[in-house]
Amino acid sequence: MITVRELGLDDWRIWRDLRLVALAEAPRAFHSRLADWVGAGEQDWRERLRAPGRHLVAELDGRPCGQVVAVPPDQDGVADLISLWVAPHARGTGVADALITAVTGHAVGWGARRLALHVVVGNERAAALYRRHGFVDLGAVERPDGITQHRMAIPLPARFTLPVPDGS
Repeated sequence: MITVRELGLDDWRIWRDLRLVALAEAPRAFHSRLADWVGAGEQDWRERLRAPGRHLVAELDGRPCGQVVAVPPDQDGVADLISLWVAPHARGTGVADALITAVTGHAVGWGARRLALHVVVGNERAAALYRRHGFVDLGAVERPDGITQHRMAIPLPARFTLPVPDGS
């Protein structure tokens, strides 16, 4: 069973543990680097959870296995999906879909008109996941560290209904 929940400040250890594994497992996928966070203390992690947005964690059979941040819309009505990561053992189980659905629900709830994200060029598995959810490529963007990403976005409806689980 997959569940997605929002973390509070007291859940900093859960975010830390997943984030450190994500940064080690997929070092080119994120702006942050493992070296930036490996020695961070409790206050640093709590500050990370205070950043604007909703910090969401997915659990598969009660075990944390994925994370994402839903960032509120800017003045143009564009919300962002950032830092999506799913543990290798949980890939292909629907965890990423559940996280994207949760972020979409938050974005619609905030009144966003579009949901956008960045995916590193060459991360075809992630790009295919986002395309399956209706995201379209808006073009390449080069990060300051020289890594090229594609900006992807989807228009959002005025209302969003969470899908009903089919019991499988």
